[in-house]
Amino acid sequence: MTIRVFLADDQALVRDGLAMIVSAQDDLVVVGEAGDGAAAVDGVRRTSPDVVLMDVRMPVLDGIGATERILSYPAPPRVLMLTTFDVDEHAFAALRAGANGFLLKSARGEEVVAAIRSVHRGDAVIAPGLTRRLLDQVDLPGPRVVPPAVRRLTDREREVMVEVATGASNAEIAARLFLSEATVKTHVGRVLDKLGLRDRVQVVVLAYEAGLVRPQR
Repeated sequence: MTIRVFLADDQALVRDGLAMIVSAQDDLVVVGEAGDGAAAVDGVRRTSPDVVLMDVRMPVLDGIGATERILSYPAPPRVLMLTTFDVDEHAFAALRAGANGFLLKSARGEEVVAAIRSVHRGDAVIAPGLTRRLLDQVDLPGPRVVPPAVRRLTDREREVMVEVATGASNAEIAARLFLSEATVKTHVGRVLDKLGLRDRVQVVVLAYEAGLVRPQR
């Protein structure tokens, strides 16, 4: 199966480098490129890629706005944000907009390829621990409000959600809560389902927004 990839970055050299990395793989193909967010939105609509590599900061329409529009399409692609800094308020805004993770522009070729394949499988590409480090450095606006859906979680599911938000793996959660990994996996699945979330990264973001986990600066 060939994974169709769209590249959006305002720097031609970055796009060229990514295109070389992607095109060197037998299971990846570049189906389009764009130098600004508006062109990316139009290009994605025309080419129907599986994965979009989206620069956070672009002219005309930034990567966050472009991501929001692209994810409103029926059967939208997975979106990986590209950023220069691992602690970036724009990267956090992109996660809130529904992006499936972010990559540093300094990432090695094999990391880029692995990330594309990972999000295509439906996984998030950044460890929740890295997401937490990002959120620890960002001031979240507005009051902390616990969504009604969180209140419908069982006590155990809420415990597991908080552990996920710390960046813990299933094995680590199992050890902390004296559960089997299979049981933890089941609880994580129920948390995602009840909260309407796609992956563990979104669990981390929601836990921070609701004030269930506090920044550690």
